[in-house]
Amino acid sequence: MNYIGRILPVDGYIVHQKEYLPVDYARSLTHLYQPLIGIQAVSLYQTLLHDMELQEDFSPQTHHSLMNYLNLPLDEIYQSRLKLEGIGLLKTFKKNGESNDLYTYELQSPFAPDKFFKDAMLSQLLFHHIGDQKFNMLKNRYLKAAFTDRGENITAVFSEVFQTFTPSAKALEGIPKEESATEELNMDFSWMEQMLKQRMIPAGKVLTSENRRLIYQMMVLYDLETHEIDKSVLWALNDENLLDTEEFKVACHDLFKAKNNNKTIRLTETVQTVKKEPTEVPTTKEEMLIQELEIISPKQLLEDLSSGQHASEQDMKAIREVMTTQGLPAPVMNVLIHYVLLQSNMKLSKAYLEKIASHWSRANIKTAKEAMMFAKKEQERFQKDMKRKSSYSKKQNSKEVVPDWFKERKHKQTKQPEVSNSLNISKEQEKIAARLRQYSNGN
Repeated sequence: MNYIGRILPVDGYIVHQKEYLPVDYARSLTHLYQPLIGIQAVSLYQTLLHDMELQEDFSPQTHHSLMNYLNLPLDEIYQSRLKLEGIGLLKTFKKNGESNDLYTYELQSPFAPDKFFKDAMLSQLLFHHIGDQKFNMLKNRYLKAAFTDRGENITAVFSEVFQTFTPSAKALEGIPKEESATEELNMDFSWMEQMLKQRMIPAGKVLTSENRRLIYQMMVLYDLETHEIDKSVLWALNDENLLDTEEFKVACHDLFKAKNNNKTIRLTETVQTVKKEPTEVPTTKEEMLIQELEIISPKQLLEDLSSGQHASEQDMKAIREVMTTQGLPAPVMNVLIHYVLLQSNMKLSKAYLEKIASHWSRANIKTAKEAMMFAKKEQERFQKDMKRKSSYSKKQNSKEVVPDWFKERKHKQTKQPEVSNSLNISKEQEKIAARLRQYSNGN
């Protein structure tokens, strides 16, 4: 992913810290966060943290100074910033200026080691990154076991010690409101409440605030659909209709493995598709088609050609295997799909895809335009070869001495089929031409 130009060296920044850091925050950053986001992102966090001491009256510094501190190019600094934002260690605010922009980086406190392991999503990610042996070692070291033999709890509560009162509105001014967990989740659980009620399961016992957070995290982590989450929740309910969180996490993980052919879970960067701005405005329908094939995904192309229907798993698997084995870029693959569908009466044959893809791969075709021109030339060459073979066959037949009565008999027998065959070819050509016109017009 190209991050060049997202921020400029002359753009300024100031750093705020939302809350005090835990005493052992350095251990969390080094042993718990660093395996997930990398050393550059952790170095950026620590650099911003100590940058606050250098700020005078919140005067901004330029990103050029960050480049010097970290000895990194600006695009890698931007990439590290995104990782900090995604993991929850940084919030970024931008104010546009006339000559340059100003960014405010608000550092968020990392979890203390014991709280890190109580966060279901982060602990699961760390487990998959470093393996069970290292994970259990860190967990046993940082997650202190609760001391159970403590006797009766006789701790006095607030109301027993202090006299309560209702604070005035003036006293509450300036106190920031904390974001609640439900606002942070931004997820509607009404579908799950309805599902539980239909099965006579008390939704209140299952969908506690902690369980809602866990369900949301597992849904995001494993990219599960709502029906898959429903299945995992029902699987993890015990006899008392309480959610066994460990069973739930295992169920979600098993579902993901089943969907993704036992693919390893790792924290990777999201691949963002950026549409290329056309350097030239297309003037013909063919240029418009090429431009569309350059930016659309193969999945979207299949759905467009099938009137919005979802691309089948079989077709997507065939396309994925051809793309990966032959190393074709997505625009070239789009032209190949379009070409094969037109040549095969809208059927996507994997064998036909592989045959043409291997040829195009050897030809080192990289763009949709190159693929379109190459396909045209191959088609013209194929038609010329067919004409040459046909003319050669006619010459060979003309040299043979055939009795007149046999010619007349053969002419009578083949006259009607030839007309029928000609009509069939004409109809097929009209279908293909109509399909090309339809797609070129954007339908």
